[in-house]
Amino acid sequence: MSFREVLTRREAALYLEQVAVADLAERFGTPLYVYSRGALIERVERLRRAFEGAPHLLAYSLKANMNLAIVRTFLDHGCGADVTSRGELERALRAGADPRMIVYSGVGKRADEIERALEVGIRMFNVESLEELITLDARAQALGKVAPISFRLNPDVDPETHPKIATGLRSSKFGIPIEDAAKAYAHAESLPNVRVAGVDCHIGSQMTSLGPLRDALLRIKNVVLALHAQGHRIELIDIGGGLGVEYSGHDDPPTPEAYAALALEVLGGLDATLVCEPGRVLTAGAGIFVTRALYRKQNADRKFLIVDGGMNDLLRPALYQAEMRIETDPLRAGDRAPVDIVGPVCETTDRFAEQRALPNVEPGDLVVIRDAGAYGFAMASGYNGRPLVAEVMVDGSRAELIRRRQTLEETWQGESMPEWDR
Repeated sequence: MSFREVLTRREAALYLEQVAVADLAERFGTPLYVYSRGALIERVERLRRAFEGAPHLLAYSLKANMNLAIVRTFLDHGCGADVTSRGELERALRAGADPRMIVYSGVGKRADEIERALEVGIRMFNVESLEELITLDARAQALGKVAPISFRLNPDVDPETHPKIATGLRSSKFGIPIEDAAKAYAHAESLPNVRVAGVDCHIGSQMTSLGPLRDALLRIKNVVLALHAQGHRIELIDIGGGLGVEYSGHDDPPTPEAYAALALEVLGGLDATLVCEPGRVLTAGAGIFVTRALYRKQNADRKFLIVDGGMNDLLRPALYQAEMRIETDPLRAGDRAPVDIVGPVCETTDRFAEQRALPNVEPGDLVVIRDAGAYGFAMASGYNGRPLVAEVMVDGSRAELIRRRQTLEETWQGESMPEWDR
């Protein structure tokens, strides 16, 4: 992928842009997420340039990281938004998104969520079932609106990624079978408060090869040509997101340029605006997760390093067995030795790395996980009564809090005892 590394080492200390990570930990506490504004801009601008020369919409996928400061950064650089819930829609609007640049995805849209999206006038609903289509038409009729729609088509293509983030196979809950496309679009055309606007496809996340995407896009192209022949006007082709990043150092994902070139090669002659839903590729490498070593211990033949961050803060290693690059600060002298890096949560899977060769780490040292800007805080929880962590954005030599750490009192805010226990 060859994006610039935002986390660098100066002698023994780690820096994010021009700010020492140790200073950030001291100022804001740990555990902590930190994002590089420069890296966010570099990534979105590189993807935007890759699609230049063709009508396109980069709809940033809020599910990857929905912090308002990050969303606003992408909006300021020409992005729209891809949302999957009322909460994500409201966040996009609060950050300043133009509703006409918002696409609404997701397999389980509630009626109230549909109504709100219709009220603000979003660009397109990516419809995932015929029953959803019927609900959409009914809610649009009640509001005196016409809903612009695409169908998310499931091309039955294996994206060659982790099974839990593969979404384009026949067994997936997402989309409708591609062979049912003609029937679905004919049904949509028969409804008075629905307008066919596009075609949608998203086969999975963290793709490290373009082969599966090519297969899927060729199938989508054939559907679009068939729809043209049947008289449908397809103005938008949404190719989803899913472009992978270099988590482990062994991954070799396609470049944004190769990704865009493939999309333009296959779909460029169809007289439609290409919609892309980038998330991970824009945010993962721009963020780090900073945690502090608490204790060391050895059980039988294993050494453990216990840190103050847990799986509730960064779930990917526990959920996907994700291998992520890890650094220590300061970098101490001595031979590297294998160690399990684990958190304080009461689960065996609360583990950031297993038998990872690290230099000597002492209690109080920092353990920094790279590429944590996507699906990090977005998937965090308050499990074990742990407050949600803080988020910070760095711009050059400046650092600013963009989400304060949750207080203990806030972890039970909104709860109450039933009257019979008062």
